[in-house]
Amino acid sequence: MKAVYPGTFDPVTNGHIDIIKRALKIFDKIVIAVGENPTKQAVFPTSERIEMLKESTKGLSVEVDNFEGLVVDYLKKQKINTIKVIKSCF
Repeated sequence: MKAVYPGTFDPVTNGHIDIIKRALKIFDKIVIAVGENPTKQAVFPTSERIEMLKESTKGLSVEVDNFEGLVVDYLKKQKINTIKVIKSCF
């Protein structure tokens, strides 16, 4: 089974990687979906965030992709029915 983990990952952190590793104990593959929001000023361009994620997840069963718009539309397009939602404590 495949799940998606959406976020901006600006930048990717050890916490993100920990969540990915934990999720891989439940799912066969994780799609890391890097969100692009043209109305927000990101610290790193999308291309750099994607490369950081690819480097940080080498050897793991993940796919790194990007999307713009609503997560639900991305999920439908990719035919993914599971999403990992992380609540912020801030």
